[in-house]
Amino acid sequence: MSSTNYLDELNPVQRKAVEHIEGPLMVIAGAGSGKTRVLTYRIAHLIHKGIDPYNILALTFTNKAAREMKERISRIVGPSDAKALWMGTFHSVFARILRNEADRIGYPKNFTIYDTADSRSLLKNIITKELKLDDKVYKVSIVHNRISAAKNNLLTAADYANQSILLQEDASAKRPQLSEIYRRYEKRCFNSGAMDFDDLLFKTNVLLKNSPEALLKYQEKFKYIMVDEFQDTNFAQAIILKRLAARYENICVVGDDAQSIYAFRGANIQNILNFKRDYQDTATYKLEQNYRSTQTIVGAANSIIAKNKEQLDKNVWTQNATGDSIQLIRARSDNEEGRAIADEIYRTRSEEQAANSDFAILYRTNAQSRAMEEALRKLNIPYRIYGGLSFYQRKEIKDILAYFRLLVNHKDEEALRRVINYPKRGLGQTTIDRITVFSSEQGVSIWDGILQLLANPRGLNSGTITKLSEFINMIRSFEGTLETENAYELASKMAASSGILRELYQDKTIEGVSRYENIQELLAGIKEFTDSAPEGEVRYLADFMQDVALLTDQDKDDKNDSDRVGLMTVHSAKGLEFPYVFIVGLEENLFPSQMSTGTRSELEEERRLFYVALTRAEKKAYLSYALTRYKWGNLIYCEPSRFLEEIDSSFISTPPSKESFSPSGSDSRQVKRLTKTPTRATPSINPAPNRKLVRMSESGSRPNLGRAQGPSDLSPGMEVEHQRFGKGKVIRVEGNPESRKATINFEGKGEKQLLLKFAQLTVLKSS
Repeated sequence: MSSTNYLDELNPVQRKAVEHIEGPLMVIAGAGSGKTRVLTYRIAHLIHKGIDPYNILALTFTNKAAREMKERISRIVGPSDAKALWMGTFHSVFARILRNEADRIGYPKNFTIYDTADSRSLLKNIITKELKLDDKVYKVSIVHNRISAAKNNLLTAADYANQSILLQEDASAKRPQLSEIYRRYEKRCFNSGAMDFDDLLFKTNVLLKNSPEALLKYQEKFKYIMVDEFQDTNFAQAIILKRLAARYENICVVGDDAQSIYAFRGANIQNILNFKRDYQDTATYKLEQNYRSTQTIVGAANSIIAKNKEQLDKNVWTQNATGDSIQLIRARSDNEEGRAIADEIYRTRSEEQAANSDFAILYRTNAQSRAMEEALRKLNIPYRIYGGLSFYQRKEIKDILAYFRLLVNHKDEEALRRVINYPKRGLGQTTIDRITVFSSEQGVSIWDGILQLLANPRGLNSGTITKLSEFINMIRSFEGTLETENAYELASKMAASSGILRELYQDKTIEGVSRYENIQELLAGIKEFTDSAPEGEVRYLADFMQDVALLTDQDKDDKNDSDRVGLMTVHSAKGLEFPYVFIVGLEENLFPSQMSTGTRSELEEERRLFYVALTRAEKKAYLSYALTRYKWGNLIYCEPSRFLEEIDSSFISTPPSKESFSPSGSDSRQVKRLTKTPTRATPSINPAPNRKLVRMSESGSRPNLGRAQGPSDLSPGMEVEHQRFGKGKVIRVEGNPESRKATINFEGKGEKQLLLKFAQLTVLKSS
């Protein structure tokens, strides 16, 4: 593509956004509105207008998005200019800056990047071994999240210790030592030459705040800044952007407040809502035409998100076909819900010649995947779970990577602790604990502590000294090759010398063979990484380790999953699209989550999450809920999600009421039997179109015997049956229709007061 032909591919609003070069710019991009094209073409247009690509910074949230954009830009402006761009995730770009400027903040250039598992391993060691605290009270995940939140709000351990409100919260939670844990964690990371993921943002802020020279350097370098998914930025990211953009204010942010769903990670929707306040001369363009979904899906999504009060004004529309109504699936149990969905995928795949990869099943929590997996397996439908155990999180992979990390950075404490006695070399846990305590007392890394002990054993026996010396010498023997041999050559030698390959090769169990093959797959990946380097460039082991450390969930290789049904949480589905989408488990306290309905802002985020789920669909969307579900080993009765009622009824096809769940058994065993072995005929997914979603009949007409009745149908004297309590007689009915209650005397169970809109009563005899 040459000259400015690429501009002809844009609609009028997209083109205006692309051609707007100077000053602050906000592009509000509705779902499916082509924001990636706008980002890509705007960068290409900047280069076409003579702006040096070296002066352009483009930030994304996944490496995959950055790669795809860079490939598109390369096709327009050529590979040389595209290569000069600084484009990548916040973490990868800031890691690159920190390696260049590490000496300004007292870090080595070869610092290690700890992943979540590394951070939590170190924290567990501090909690249980150093401070002797109860890890049931000081749960590692809670402590880690607390420290992460502090860093994302730019609080050092010292700052944290001076925040009386935070200390009071910790004391109330019976975790008064959390401040001390943070202090030790901060110190141990520094001594190990390590940064966790939060540090990549935190330390960049420290650098730009404390080094005027570094700040000016990068302000001059990044004269044009572009940010994708701006609604997902947190406080630390927003401060970095303000500092970098302060000199020229050529900052363009692209995002959609309606898709802000990461508050639990610290994302702050106010960053996009208040962007105009921060930059008062901001130009704003709204991308409102949806190119992805049918009119039905767009209309339904609009009717949902309109219920939120805190949002930027926009009107998403589409010229696509009207499309099918959204189908509602009502099932008696979660297992039956899974079977109904598997059946529909099987049918649609056959009748519409669809591929497995055309389908996605989205759920609120990972635990919901079980019923879906079982149902898909029974019909031999291949599937893939997104967000499952990453290849790089498997034990054998983390073991060999720990050796590589130790080669690059000897002071990496977590890597050293992981491999110092693997494969076994006679260094027991007692010895490792003594070394750890000694190093902590000396205020040095474990590596330096071992070196001190080798010089002055201090009670260690000669056998232990010999084993420690052999381990240290093995690692040191590779020091001279870090920048002379490429990543693959060095990794292959290290894998052999460490003894890991030999250990796994000798294990002939199925698991052992699989682990050995995984190591070989890793080495093959390193070979590909090495061979794909640009001409004249050598990729070393340190380069590969940084590349791996900065992988995100969406950056995994999909080559072996090319035609599988996708199973994932809604959060994992962000940025993806599928012809057919099933949104499952639409029940109160599940979606919306029980944990997220305490405040309006929490509920609005849940509604945005539902909006994101629905707008993943291109051709057809299905919404499902179960009337019963097992939770913590108990059968619970479920109420349909409020979100189902919030959708404009003209967009939904609902099951006929005669197919609703009306168990006839006299006790809970009947319900359990229905849950475990339901018939396939019960769920309905092809009812008459455009029927209003109704939880129960509230018509006020004379009740039909044998039917589940609603709040206005019941009167004293009626004989009824309840799913759990069995047969009973209505004593009295009170309250308004929305909150009406009935007092019922059940045989053998006594009087029970039930909220009628949830009770699912069956009338046996009218009064």
